[in-house]
Amino acid sequence: MYKEKLMWAEVRTLRPMLLSGGRIYMKLSLSGQKWEVKGYWPYVPVKEKSMETGQLLHGVTDWIAAKVPGGVHYDLWKAGLIEDPWFGKNSLHCEWVENRWWMYRTTFPAVMEGCSLRSKKWYLVFQGLDYEAEIFFNDENCGTHKGMYDSFCVDLTGKLKEENKLVVLLKGVPREMGQIGYTSRTSTQKSRFNYKWDFSTRLVNIGIWQDVILKTQAEAALQDLYVDTDYADGRGILHVKAEITDERERKERPLCVRLNVYDPDYGRGENNSPSLTKTISLTDSFLNETLAVKEPSLWYPNGIGAQPLYRVEVELCEEADESSTILDCRTIRTGVRSFSMEQNERAHENALPYTFVINGRKIYIKGVNILPLDHIYGNVTREQYAHLVDAIVNAGVNLVRVWGGGLIEREDFYELCDENGILIWQEFIQSSSGIDNKPCEDAAFLELLKNAAIAAVKEKRNHVSLTVYSGGNELMETHNSPCGLENKNIAMLQEIVTGYDGHRAFLPTSASGPREFVTQEKGVSHDVHGNWRYEGNPDHYVLYGESDNLFHSEFGMDGTCSVKSLQKFLPESSLRPTPMSGDADWQHHGEWWGTYFRDCSLFGPIEKTPDNLERFTRCSQYVQAEGLRFILEADRRRAYQNSGVIIWQLNEPWPNASCTNLVDYYGETKTAYYQMKRAYEARHISLDYRTLCLKAGETAAFPVYVSNSLKAFRAIAAVYVRNSAGQFLYEEKLSVDAAENQSTKVGEVRFPVPEEDLIFVTAILEADHTLLSENTYVFGTEEKEVFASLFKQKTQIEILSVNFTELPENRRSAVVTVKNTGKRAALDAGCELIGNQYYLLGKDNDRILFPQEERTFMFTLIPKHAGTFLEKENYDGTEEPAFKTHWL
Repeated sequence: MYKEKLMWAEVRTLRPMLLSGGRIYMKLSLSGQKWEVKGYWPYVPVKEKSMETGQLLHGVTDWIAAKVPGGVHYDLWKAGLIEDPWFGKNSLHCEWVENRWWMYRTTFPAVMEGCSLRSKKWYLVFQGLDYEAEIFFNDENCGTHKGMYDSFCVDLTGKLKEENKLVVLLKGVPREMGQIGYTSRTSTQKSRFNYKWDFSTRLVNIGIWQDVILKTQAEAALQDLYVDTDYADGRGILHVKAEITDERERKERPLCVRLNVYDPDYGRGENNSPSLTKTISLTDSFLNETLAVKEPSLWYPNGIGAQPLYRVEVELCEEADESSTILDCRTIRTGVRSFSMEQNERAHENALPYTFVINGRKIYIKGVNILPLDHIYGNVTREQYAHLVDAIVNAGVNLVRVWGGGLIEREDFYELCDENGILIWQEFIQSSSGIDNKPCEDAAFLELLKNAAIAAVKEKRNHVSLTVYSGGNELMETHNSPCGLENKNIAMLQEIVTGYDGHRAFLPTSASGPREFVTQEKGVSHDVHGNWRYEGNPDHYVLYGESDNLFHSEFGMDGTCSVKSLQKFLPESSLRPTPMSGDADWQHHGEWWGTYFRDCSLFGPIEKTPDNLERFTRCSQYVQAEGLRFILEADRRRAYQNSGVIIWQLNEPWPNASCTNLVDYYGETKTAYYQMKRAYEARHISLDYRTLCLKAGETAAFPVYVSNSLKAFRAIAAVYVRNSAGQFLYEEKLSVDAAENQSTKVGEVRFPVPEEDLIFVTAILEADHTLLSENTYVFGTEEKEVFASLFKQKTQIEILSVNFTELPENRRSAVVTVKNTGKRAALDAGCELIGNQYYLLGKDNDRILFPQEERTFMFTLIPKHAGTFLEKENYDGTEEPAFKTHWL
């Protein structure tokens, strides 16, 4: 190894992650140490000197400060060696980074708060190296590791000195497929999205992406702890399994395990002791014990019930008494719930079960697909994950699909999903590639996949939120024909899941069944994907209205982000309406997802001038929301013949000018986010239709449905027809007898279509004078440019009042009242923040407002605490929040 004289960082005292009396094990994170990184041409750190001249071979950068966990791109940006990769086409100038080798270094002491490290068995654990690394400890080569998801452990027992040097050499990034390529030729278990996908640029992360842990371990220890729960006959069942390693020289005293179960309200008031304790004498190297909890507090998905978490503590001791030394201890927080998958109602022949059942109750899946939060995923903070989950919970979502081209997500995300009732569908790291989509069966690849899959299952199986594993994204034997369980690659993964976590469901891939893509053909749509764009009027409504799919695990609509966000990453010359082909910077930030021509076909010509940019973005977002709403409602109206939907996609890993996301890179919500929130509400009223164009003088007919996720109830459905000026043209009321946990057709509204350019149909659901659901649809009487007449008159949304309330952790709530002071209806009238240091989540937003109508919106403002390129917007207390309105 190249031994350039190192200016070693100041040694800092390490602080334990776990240390208490009577325990002889300890964990310490090295993330708080001073790390540095330096770039080299490939192989230079191995060669050291030039063969020709004998001179030292220097690096391509000096030593710069590094963030661990993190990625090299962030460190280079902080050091001023690359420009902001997200602005304009700057990411193209960063592609050299992936073609260099990168060396990390740090130091740490041999003494921690008076406890000699030499007196213990010590291990160094790398929880996530990205991607291929060689490790040196005190100038000794400790081995190499390849792979993002299986940890790498180095035995340091007897190797520690007073001052210790750690060097990690990352050998560039491997060659791998981006979105377009051959799945059958994939050769790594590296996340593929940052090699270029339709929603991302090419910026391939390299770095130490998860924590580095220094830990002690006694001569006897717990390994591979697995706590699984169930619920039956009024009792909570906890299955506790673990392996025990025993390397003690003297084994006269038998080992035992003490199990302590703490109630969800442990530590509150006088509840300071475990509710259940059991001690087991070990006779072999395996623990397999079942505990029963009487009348447990059950864990439910978001929107159905609470998420109480029990604490299960597993202690390994030498003697079965309270005074014995604890050799090892592991703690798991988990919920008690039963889970199964059942056949859908009126399921197609040979279909897999797609209906989720929690605690004996069917759950209609209201899902979103998520992507990695950033290309430099190692720098993402827990606060960023918390905001993502806040947005998920706020929207009424109950499941996330963690897409197979992204990550096996971090523990932070899983913990937050446990706490908030978000079911997780985790895919293994495989995805379609366009040219072929057949999963690779190469022996070397299968070994990498096997190791990564086993590591992922062992790490994630203790999370109550985890429900389904999938072999990967869009894996197909041939075009439009998803892989089945008989595929060699998929069969291996199913065997791993069955062997290591047999209580979860396994699906071969997403989609699954005879057809990959959504279709009107009957009896062949099991779990389907597609489509991702507005299909036009009336084709969009016919396709999704007539589909009989059993599950819809990926589909979406594209729309631009806000002007506020566009101004952050596009040069000023690009801040105007444009098709993607008309501007290189727009094309670089979302070339697949141009909506200009689509929007003009519905709203009429949009001039390509800067002062029309706001109109363009609002038109684009309106169509995205309208198209998405219809799919969500059409599928949900068929519950439980259709048992769920998962929107593509909630977030994005870099700023796109236009894409299928609902929340942009900066945390700004699109109109479609609030349309999703309304479609996912527990009690929802909807109208069925097949076109946006109504013919004046004819009779319009709208079937009325109520979708209900809760108990049966009675209510009144009212349907109002108005023109753009807000004048009432027709109204009708229907009695509603909504069945429990079902969708019910409550009647049909018929009215003569008036001689109006635009017709607004509002459906309202009320019970006991309480508004349960409100849903307004906009139709036109012109076959082409159906919404063009909207702009014949101007309108204005004004803020009447804003009231803030201070909340803990520098959050604020805001109550904002707005009014339409114009003469026509405003589409998507809502509020946004002027500044950048807060995320904004609303109870509602982006509504249709008629002339002189007022509406009050309630928001929560959440300070930003990011660790990526987004950190320049972090909260510092200097920004006083203020609102502005937007509308179409």
